[in-house]
Amino acid sequence: MLSGLFIGLCTFLIIGLFHPLVIKGEYYFGVKIKWAFLVAGILFLILSVLANGIILSAIFGVTSFSSFWGIKEVNEQVERVKKGWFPANPKHPERYESKKDSRSIISKQ
Repeated sequence: MLSGLFIGLCTFLIIGLFHPLVIKGEYYFGVKIKWAFLVAGILFLILSVLANGIILSAIFGVTSFSSFWGIKEVNEQVERVKKGWFPANPKHPERYESKKDSRSIISKQ
């Protein structure tokens, strides 16, 4: 009877969890974190298909597609960092230089 509300709550929490995962993942690992989101998405997709109950299957499915959406969001996070909306990792400033920027730095030397 309350399964729809429970699935909705879990969806809300899962999506809310993926926002900081994308932000922190890009900060510490760069765009390579996309591979982790891809693997997680595939694993949760398989779990969703194999799950016996509708609630568990739905939760795994939401987690799977949130992982796939995270792949896209990592690229957008890089752009948000370039715009100054989020802090760049000072240990890896090269992540946020475009190819045009790096050519102009080389030609100035």
